[in-house]
Amino acid sequence: MDHIASAKKNPMYRYLIVLTISSTVGLQAWFTMFNNFAVDVAGLDGHHVGMIQSIREIPGFLALLTVFVIMVIKESRLSALSILFLGLGVAMTGLFPSYVGLILTTLIMSFGFHYYETTNMSLTLQYFDEATSPWVFGKQRSYAAASNIAVGIFIYLLVFSFDFTKIYLLFGILIIATAVWGLIQNPSDSKIIPQRKKMILRKKYGLFYFLTFMAGARRQIFMAFAVLLMVQKFEYSVQEVTILFVVNNAINYYLSPLIGKSIIRFGERKVLSLEYLSLIFIFVAYAVTGSKLVVAFLYIMDHIFFNFSIAIRTYFQKVGDPRDVAPSMAVGFTINHIAAVFLPALGGLLWMIDYRIPFISGAMMSLVSLIAVQMIRTPVKIAT
Repeated sequence: MDHIASAKKNPMYRYLIVLTISSTVGLQAWFTMFNNFAVDVAGLDGHHVGMIQSIREIPGFLALLTVFVIMVIKESRLSALSILFLGLGVAMTGLFPSYVGLILTTLIMSFGFHYYETTNMSLTLQYFDEATSPWVFGKQRSYAAASNIAVGIFIYLLVFSFDFTKIYLLFGILIIATAVWGLIQNPSDSKIIPQRKKMILRKKYGLFYFLTFMAGARRQIFMAFAVLLMVQKFEYSVQEVTILFVVNNAINYYLSPLIGKSIIRFGERKVLSLEYLSLIFIFVAYAVTGSKLVVAFLYIMDHIFFNFSIAIRTYFQKVGDPRDVAPSMAVGFTINHIAAVFLPALGGLLWMIDYRIPFISGAMMSLVSLIAVQMIRTPVKIAT
């Protein structure tokens, strides 16, 4: 039987796709309106907004606590509960237009988002084998890209008739409804290998931990400084950034499943080698380019290659103990967020010295990652 056709029939596939769309919609709606809402309605300044954005990363850093939560709650149910918290956080955002209020609602939203991401990675690796999990991850990112576009269009249309509070409430209610749907589903399979309900740190997973940390650092450089470069040096308007956002997500809607298939076909080492080799040139180009069109191209390519990081998870699937998937994904998600704690602030200081330094640092980290992925040794499995 075709592996992909079989994956589509798995109840967990539809379950995770629906919840992933909901998670993406919630986070994107929150992000799209947050700065305007915080400044125009809550009356906050840049210091307050920056602090809230930093606080938003705390749940990602605490993702390892999911190991203890799944001791009392089934992992698939925790996924739906996480979406419920995400929906509650989004719905409540517009109801508490104050510094303290936004801190609390942001934490609720962020715990829901990050804990869903953790359980999603774990469940995908548990329920789909090496010949299908990269494709499933790719499809999830494909639907996420389409969801991002849809959220942008809906918010653009809604702002003409509704205020921020009502729009946040509307999106929150939709997400909560999806969570309720998830809570009444039962996609679990009793034949799946039980997971260890404790923290797992093993020497043999050292390469997975390292690549996960480096991927988080690379992501933070892109998130913190790529758009800043476009706006500050090349004077991109909000409209131009929005157009790039739409084009980027449209491309990733089609490419993400193909990237998943490429991992299946060529293996993790080759795919990650291509990613990091390309990133070296992309980060150097960010630092030296003087072209507005070139930086737009780099932005899109950067987004495309970010999807290659799926291979880090599927690498673990091939070398890890099947009983270690859930605790290791939780630990990995925490490691991925370590960079978010200090790198944007450090990069900001370096930016003030010379804006090129963060990008050159990103190129150097990509070179280190390229060397590290050569240590990957996994059999190449070709789907039939």
